[in-house]
Amino acid sequence: MKVWSLIAKNLEDTGCCAMVTMTEVLGSAPREAGTRMVIRPDGGFHGTIGGGTLEWRAQADAQKLMHHQKPLLNFSQHALGPELGQCCGGAVKLLIEVFAKEQLEHVRELAVQEETGPFSTRGYYTDDRVIREVTDEIHQELNFDTNGDILENFGEKKRQVYLYGAGHIGRALMLNMAALPFDLVWIDSRHNALPPITAGNVEKVYTPTPVETLVLAPNGAFIVIMTHSHSLDLDLVNAALAAERFAYVGVIGSSTKKARFKSRLKSFGMENRNINKLICPIGIDGIKSKHPAAIAASVTAELLIKDEEISKREAVLDSNNMTDLNRVEKTAKFVQ
Repeated sequence: MKVWSLIAKNLEDTGCCAMVTMTEVLGSAPREAGTRMVIRPDGGFHGTIGGGTLEWRAQADAQKLMHHQKPLLNFSQHALGPELGQCCGGAVKLLIEVFAKEQLEHVRELAVQEETGPFSTRGYYTDDRVIREVTDEIHQELNFDTNGDILENFGEKKRQVYLYGAGHIGRALMLNMAALPFDLVWIDSRHNALPPITAGNVEKVYTPTPVETLVLAPNGAFIVIMTHSHSLDLDLVNAALAAERFAYVGVIGSSTKKARFKSRLKSFGMENRNINKLICPIGIDGIKSKHPAAIAASVTAELLIKDEEISKREAVLDSNNMTDLNRVEKTAKFVQ
């Protein structure tokens, strides 16, 4: 969720809004530290800190704090079980920031930064607001300590998904992607196959040569293939696997289709280590329905699982790299 563009728009429209940030989680909770929601004076909101009584209470508190339409900070801690009757059993700390129109210029600066992708800030508290400055690093750990620097990350790092085919399942899958951490490039070779209206995270591409668009897909992208033509499906699978740089290559179909495709790929000279990366059929086990929306839900779940697995590995790798970098810097200082 792009919080700063939302805050900017609300300040322009109403002159006031609030941002609720879950600053710390102790034990089990419905969302993680760093989760945010933006609340308007009329109670309308974007985002979620987990729903339930906690979110309802935060919304009510934020509306009260916005009454005077002045910058304000409010810190609170909530025991989810004893205090709110939620079964999670943990505790959370919340920060409610009220923004007023006088802060619009700085909010707009952060909104512009947010448009370029994920970014981090280092900040500090004053009596009524948080002063934030953009930093070059992405913080591995967030920090909202009132006695020290405030380290925050904003924006989402989204996985790019190249979806080939705008049939019934492709359309259902596009709708599922609207609220998820994916940027969708939706490609079809047929005139008028792509609908005129799509979600904001979708880029539509009509081309008579879909295979050529694979060169534009970034490393680590997910390639999902469900065109109207089995021969085009095969060409796309062949090119995607041969590139050896995508995190997921899946094609809709049956076990029979998979066997035929594997045989054809082998006849093309492709090595087994690449052929075995093909996902077919696509989607998680356990959903038997062949309704397009049900198939799309199954595929969406599989992509989410795969994305979380990769993101977890990347986070560990980034953490190890930061540790190595800190070790090198300490050694260099010692040598000096």
